[in-house]
Amino acid sequence: MTMDERWVNRSPQTMLDTFQWFRGEGFGLIVEDLQKLPPDQAIVVEGFNLLPELVKPLLSHPSQGLWPIPTPEFRLAAFKSRGTLWSIAEKTSNPERALSNLLERDRLFTIRLQEVIEKVGVPSINVDNLMAEGDLEDRVATLFGLR
Repeated sequence: MTMDERWVNRSPQTMLDTFQWFRGEGFGLIVEDLQKLPPDQAIVVEGFNLLPELVKPLLSHPSQGLWPIPTPEFRLAAFKSRGTLWSIAEKTSNPERALSNLLERDRLFTIRLQEVIEKVGVPSINVDNLMAEGDLEDRVATLFGLR
């Protein structure tokens, strides 16, 4: 696909439905890498393809996993702070529409993720740009029983 075909001409829903990472593609490769780590090592793994329904069966207990649920505002602020807000969109003929589509696709993914989290029964934490980094760290540590 051209950049316009991928980011401008398709609906955000179609983007979500056809994006392989949101369907768990590549998950097995991540598991293989993690199995190479020492068993007593604490790890944090993050990514779109770490879907709760795929990860939960690999956990000793559901509380070993935690899924962050970013607000659209947080996701936008994260792209801005990384300097990557326009990195995809500027490669299209309509950057504003491409960015809007990308952000909407991610918002739809977050809604889908929340639904799966509730169905599967794993912990999540809402993350917004009003939360201080230390507060987020404290909440995560508390959920993992470290505080």
